[in-house]
Amino acid sequence: MLAIALPGLGQIYNRKYWKVPVVYAGFAGVIYAVDFNSSRYIMYLKAYSDLTDAIPETASYLDLPGLENVDPRTYDPVLYPEDYNPSNYSWYKERMLRMVDYYKKYRDLSYIGIAAWWLITILDANVDASLFSYDVSDNLDLEVEPVMLPVMSQAVPGLGLSLKVTF
Repeated sequence: MLAIALPGLGQIYNRKYWKVPVVYAGFAGVIYAVDFNSSRYIMYLKAYSDLTDAIPETASYLDLPGLENVDPRTYDPVLYPEDYNPSNYSWYKERMLRMVDYYKKYRDLSYIGIAAWWLITILDANVDASLFSYDVSDNLDLEVEPVMLPVMSQAVPGLGLSLKVTF
């Protein structure tokens, strides 16, 4: 129950102190993924809206990674209405829309990752607490030995293995 209240508290209660940095490193990684995908989603969404509007002052798409060295005369109908190529414009517009969808999808999956990682830490603490007082004594024994199996349909007996567990 402590792991539900605060991540890592269940591991501390179970005296598995070495797991606490792993718990918080996992959360840091997933939160980084959320931040990265959210910032890229916002950047491409703004660039898409700037490319599709008719306002010349909004040109954030010129600063996108991969487009800083491309001449906007080839694809920008607002800044260069006489020079742009309509097929290039539609290609860049479609590309930006795909990137918006891509980063939105992975941003949402990153949020699900936070919940999944929290669930994993809760399960880990619960299993550790359940097995904390598990008795592994010298009375446990496992024997594997060959055994002859009678076969009714043939005259030759079969060979098999027998497992005996005593505790």
